[in-house]
Amino acid sequence: MATTLAKVDVVTVGLGWTGGIMVAELAKAGLKVIGLERGQGRSTEDYLRVHDEYRYAVRYELMQNLSKETITIRNHRKMPALPMRQLGSFLLGNGLGGSGTHWNGHTWRFLPYDFQIKTMTDQKYGPNKLSSDYLLQDWGVTYDELEPYFYKFEQTAGISGEDTNPFWGKRAHPFPTPPMKKTPILKKFEGATTKLGYTPFMLPSANLSEAYTNQDGEPINACQYCGFCERFGCEYGAKSSPEITVIPTAVKTGHYESRFNANVVEVIKSGNKVTGVRYLDTLSGEEFIQPAEVVVLASYVMNNAKLLMVSKIGQQYDPATGKGTLGKNYCYQILPGAVGFFDEQMNTFMGAGSLGMTIDDFNGDNFDHSDLDFIHGGSISITQTGSRPIETNPIQRDTPTWGAEFKKASIYNFTRTLAIGTQGASMPHKENFLSLDGNYKDAYGLPLLQMTYNFTDQDRNLYKYITSVTEGIMKEMGAKTVEGKAPITDYDIVGYQTTHNTGGTIMGSSPDNSVVNNYLQHWDAENLFVIGAGNFPHNGGYNPTGTVAALAYRSAEGIIKYSKSGGSLV
Repeated sequence: MATTLAKVDVVTVGLGWTGGIMVAELAKAGLKVIGLERGQGRSTEDYLRVHDEYRYAVRYELMQNLSKETITIRNHRKMPALPMRQLGSFLLGNGLGGSGTHWNGHTWRFLPYDFQIKTMTDQKYGPNKLSSDYLLQDWGVTYDELEPYFYKFEQTAGISGEDTNPFWGKRAHPFPTPPMKKTPILKKFEGATTKLGYTPFMLPSANLSEAYTNQDGEPINACQYCGFCERFGCEYGAKSSPEITVIPTAVKTGHYESRFNANVVEVIKSGNKVTGVRYLDTLSGEEFIQPAEVVVLASYVMNNAKLLMVSKIGQQYDPATGKGTLGKNYCYQILPGAVGFFDEQMNTFMGAGSLGMTIDDFNGDNFDHSDLDFIHGGSISITQTGSRPIETNPIQRDTPTWGAEFKKASIYNFTRTLAIGTQGASMPHKENFLSLDGNYKDAYGLPLLQMTYNFTDQDRNLYKYITSVTEGIMKEMGAKTVEGKAPITDYDIVGYQTTHNTGGTIMGSSPDNSVVNNYLQHWDAENLFVIGAGNFPHNGGYNPTGTVAALAYRSAEGIIKYSKSGGSLV
């Protein structure tokens, strides 16, 4: 028997970046807010002994426990879907801060092209550039509309960067802090790309170049370049994350409360509204109902979609008929690139998650696609994130992967190898979608989320083209041997790729093509808001966090308005 708790103004599900932004903004507005997080609470003090590669980078201590809940995956509808029993292709965060705790800190604004991709592509190349199997659509909001909210997140996180990229949308303000150090490795990339006629710039970073205090009075320290960012929390408090920024801000208002080990299993709907959520205390097993005037789903892409599905809110997408929107437009990212083996040694072991240089010459529609068999592109970067000893074993393709020769090559190349990588855009395809699995359930009795996903011809063509570009840059950098990444065939979850999953709860201008409107308000329940990268109708050529955060700030503004007058915000 569930215990019904006292009603509040807002309940949020998840306390990563999106949930943190929500609780901070809504509590500052005077609303009574409860934040539910299925993982544990934590702070920088919990990371004091964090430089343990095996514990955090190999055994994934900060990630979701797949023995409790996972997803099933298949490449196509005729293939049996099987549970992901070990983390691989992507890493699902858990606990206060979510993936915002273990991220690298790359903080981008999607390009103006991304938000109007359907309109701009059709205008320039005609409506048949991609086949009708690709479900391309505009987002229902423009870059210019989001620009103030991009900057608000950059202020909150103190983002370090420089406004020298000619391909970006117009900025109203400079970055809050200067760019990170330009190391000899980055200068090597800068020289090569400049010589080739490209425009390199320092990567926008949530690892801060200098100490900073944000607009809410939260201090963020300067990066120490220790090389332990991705998969780790920052013991210095120098990597902007929810637990050192937005969560403390919410707590200070006196209008906010966090509840940990609270796993939400249902959003309760009545008519055209939701009335609250049902959750389980994962420690005691007790069940609670938390009533609220507004419910905000701010957990990860997979969980937001799953909660809507198990709660029967919205129409499930059916690839056979094209009807329904829930689960539609699941996208990922592709990662073309090249590795270079050098004669000289370099300092590859120090670094930071976002210490890097980038070119955008091959991102978005910044280059002509008239004679190409794909659209969009990706940001091409060299990053100096710090080579750690267990997982860094750079060897050439013809080297054995075990034994004396492997060890000798790995040790020799440890400080003589550089990699250029790309965050390649992912276009939605009618056969890539999320749904509920009919065979497997989680530890709480709910069906697992099922992912049906494979790389497309668009992906493979983009990957091949951009890989050749990165090979050219690496050769210009002076590598003795250059190896482009092998072509992609079918998607495989075993090896890590990227935790940039998008789609499934997409935004748009109509309930006919989207789950939520441009304030991320659900079309079928006016007091339900669904926030995250699941809102993206496609995935761009950048890390999604900055764009997710901008959408969250805009949505928070909408929720405050809704709390006063109700009704649809569009």
